[in-house]
Amino acid sequence: MTQKHAIERDDLLSMDEYGKVRAEWRRKMTALKRDRRIEIGPFVTFYFESWQTMWHQVHEMLFIERGGEGQIEDELTAYNPLIPQGQDLSATFMIEIDDPDRRKRMLLRLGGIEETTFLQFGEHTVEGTPELDQDRTSAEGKASSVQFVHFHFTASQIAAFRTPGVQVTLGFRHPNYGHLAVLPEDVRSALAGDFD
Repeated sequence: MTQKHAIERDDLLSMDEYGKVRAEWRRKMTALKRDRRIEIGPFVTFYFESWQTMWHQVHEMLFIERGGEGQIEDELTAYNPLIPQGQDLSATFMIEIDDPDRRKRMLLRLGGIEETTFLQFGEHTVEGTPELDQDRTSAEGKASSVQFVHFHFTASQIAAFRTPGVQVTLGFRHPNYGHLAVLPEDVRSALAGDFD
């Protein structure tokens, strides 16, 4: 099945329409995201994005901020680059540490973490590529707590990833955060649907 790769202006509901279906959409997104989320190590969570998750995010931003027509183009510009394009997976990962002092110390140790992500399955390794809209590690080496990465696949890598039951590992090669996680089969299967 061919996926949609961009949200167009015509795909958006009016805020009155969205307000009527918002509770239902939030329930749908909770169910959808369950199979697109994976924790790695003690404080990083990956959220794999899709057209649907970004459609919902755009609507939420418009609904909450009420910026009207002038806000729409900004939201589409911000979120369309996070939609997979048929030969890739796209993810937001968050470094989530409740204690502010500990969070600050850890983020200073995790500079460049966005450049160390990878997926490994069978004989294949797919390196993550950070979103290039801005540098998410400061000049002092402090990582942003929100990061965006893409995993670009070849045709043979897509075929291997789609194989039911193949073990897929998601991880980091960062010297201060070398954690790994195996994707549950439900997650691998959901992500396999992102490819054309």
